[in-house]
Amino acid sequence: MLFTNVSYGNFAKDPAVAAFHGHYYLYHSIRFPGGRFGIGIAESSDLENWTIVGEIPLEESYEKNGIAAPGTIVLGDQLHLFYQTYGNGKHDAICHAVSNDGIHFARNPENPVFSPGTQWCCGRAIDADVCVFRGKLHLYYATRDNDMKIQQIGGAWADLDSGFGKKAWHPLADHPLLIPELPWEGECMEAPATIVWKGKVYLFYGGSYNCTPQQIGCAVSEDGATFHRLSTAPFLACGAAGTWNQCESGHPYVFEDKDRIYLFYQGCSDHGETWYLSKAEIRFIEEKPVIIGSGEESGQ
Repeated sequence: MLFTNVSYGNFAKDPAVAAFHGHYYLYHSIRFPGGRFGIGIAESSDLENWTIVGEIPLEESYEKNGIAAPGTIVLGDQLHLFYQTYGNGKHDAICHAVSNDGIHFARNPENPVFSPGTQWCCGRAIDADVCVFRGKLHLYYATRDNDMKIQQIGGAWADLDSGFGKKAWHPLADHPLLIPELPWEGECMEAPATIVWKGKVYLFYGGSYNCTPQQIGCAVSEDGATFHRLSTAPFLACGAAGTWNQCESGHPYVFEDKDRIYLFYQGCSDHGETWYLSKAEIRFIEEKPVIIGSGEESGQ
């Protein structure tokens, strides 16, 4: 699979995938002329071939500079979308909307519903991802330190019946859950992407800022708040020179479909001019995720 949004100059970033009412939906960031961001929607029946079926219109005053980086989850009969405001620096925050058809969304009247405050970070929240863990909805997000220099990952939780408004969220910790420490992570850990597997939260992330290059790492937690890396090397590295993702394999999203698990991610070959989305199938071997075809799943 290699998908982009041709309507916006071959540009698709920040994938989020859901299965809903017999269809697969791919939500992704798009860039309008002039640089403002939005969210596009594509539909598929096989996770390989995608048709663009819509966009989320920019309707509210808090969306005037743009929206981006969707994360999604199906709860009951509704598809929930968590997304960020864009272009507001340290004031960017997480918004929430729900859909009955995967294409049209009703916004939470309390939007933006979440920002972490400024006790340990700058107050910004972007790149939302959610998962159900121990009966709560866990929200993982990227933020920056008070100097707006180091991108790091934070977390919060809400009751599943809370409505996910402003007062629903409680911090998982009063400090970042993950900060960049490895050489290849540079000054950035962002785009958390989670899956709950055998009672643990596995969190994939983009390490280093875009096209520096960004590559994908993985960490695991038994309590949803205390994480340790599975390896000091990237889980998924950028491509070789001359390939579609030579500048980046980044911004992951984990999608579990029946008995298969896919890691969606973005790639770039021209230092940020055009962006494509792809996926890799992963499998857990002895409680460790491996990429199908990498050799690790067969012990090679």
